[in-house]
Amino acid sequence: MSEVEELLKRIQGHKGVMGIIIVNNEGIPIRTTLDNSTTVQYAGLIHTLTAKARSTVRDIDPQNDLTFLRIRSKKHEIMIAPDKEYLMIVIQNPSSQ
Repeated sequence: MSEVEELLKRIQGHKGVMGIIIVNNEGIPIRTTLDNSTTVQYAGLIHTLTAKARSTVRDIDPQNDLTFLRIRSKKHEIMIAPDKEYLMIVIQNPSSQ
């Protein structure tokens, strides 16, 4: 687990990073640097969005799979790295890059 801790600290140390959430494949947050209510909101919504994006990619090409998803709005940039068992969600302030 120390490797995971080091990775999270390194990501959190990047300029503009507001928080990191690790979600299992059921959409349950297992690790976070944010408060509970924000974590639950992001985890549920991003898990659903990622499942739809993965499904869309596979519908277009069954041999393909979703490897990364990036969403940018006026207030935040959300980067999602899906894996077989986990999702890593990084939320950052796009104006401080």
